[in-house]
Amino acid sequence: MNSEIKPFRVHIPQAELDDLRRRLSAVRWPSQVPDVGWSRGMPVAYLKDLTEYWTTTYDWRAAEKRLNRYPQFTTQIDEMDIHFLHVRSRHRQGFPLLLAHGWPGSIAEFLEVIDPLIDPADPADAFHLVIPSHPNFGFTGPAPVGWDSRRIATAYAELMARLGYDRYGAQGGDFGAFIAPDLGRVDPEHVAGVHVNAATAGFIPFGGVPEGTELTDAEQARLDRMNRFLSDGNAYFQIQATRPHTLGFGLADSPIGQLAWIGEKFHDWAHPAGSVGPDDVITHAMIYWLTNTGASSAQMYYESMHTNSWPTPSQVPTGVANFAEDIAIRRFAEPLNNITHWAEYDRGGHFAALEVPDLFVDELRTFFRTVR
Repeated sequence: MNSEIKPFRVHIPQAELDDLRRRLSAVRWPSQVPDVGWSRGMPVAYLKDLTEYWTTTYDWRAAEKRLNRYPQFTTQIDEMDIHFLHVRSRHRQGFPLLLAHGWPGSIAEFLEVIDPLIDPADPADAFHLVIPSHPNFGFTGPAPVGWDSRRIATAYAELMARLGYDRYGAQGGDFGAFIAPDLGRVDPEHVAGVHVNAATAGFIPFGGVPEGTELTDAEQARLDRMNRFLSDGNAYFQIQATRPHTLGFGLADSPIGQLAWIGEKFHDWAHPAGSVGPDDVITHAMIYWLTNTGASSAQMYYESMHTNSWPTPSQVPTGVANFAEDIAIRRFAEPLNNITHWAEYDRGGHFAALEVPDLFVDELRTFFRTVR
């Protein structure tokens, strides 16, 4: 096995950016039912404005420079060249922490929190950060069949060992909230603690709420939010979990299609809706587009729904942050997770590290102080 760790820098050839500009100049817009807002998906007027900003104002080279501020590497694990940021604190007592993004996110979700996490006012709160691009995502790229969250977690356990970290933490939101707990399951001897936000599987009722269960007002509100999502916001999940290849043609061939597919989620899942700025939305669309991983990232849903690796009980100390749009319910999380920390916030949505970096940083410091 080749265990070499190779330096990596993001640099997209100008020819690819020129091709993107050509495609954006030739878009054919669809007709839409007028005056229905976001009820049927992204309004064409909104996407036209976002595309105008993309073509006239947005600067990919500035985004590249921002990514390249931090040391990046690749290393081969299980025949995949895993891409990751590895940002060490200047404080020797920094605690190693792996941050796992979700969909439609990327490593760019964490750019606002890297500096405060590695260089806090109190050196006792410092972290050494490892931030991978998951298999099928971004600069790691498409993966063969079988890369579910358990397999990814197993690869990340090897990554942390390869970096020399004998004891570390894991944090994740959305799909990262699958991977981080699985990392605790596959490597409990070395994972000191797991923290999640935007948590679903393993943290919400599976198969419905048992009859006669009395819920608090906060629990009922989360359950109502979950049921609204299942009835009116889950189509993208079903498509990606069943027919990712069919969807993939549009994502690979049309940058407008790629921007609309994930841009709707950045709009709807933020708190308040639409609060994620255009530069962040477009940077994520660019990462998917330029690495041609819009289609392959959809495989994550297929793998998750066709896996034999369902969550099993874990004894690793686990912290949960419920931001304003999250739906985890503690009583349904406790059978599978050793919950030692639970926090509720009235700010922040699905992309907490991007939306409310101050809260996100404070939350991680608070939880990981208990397990360092």
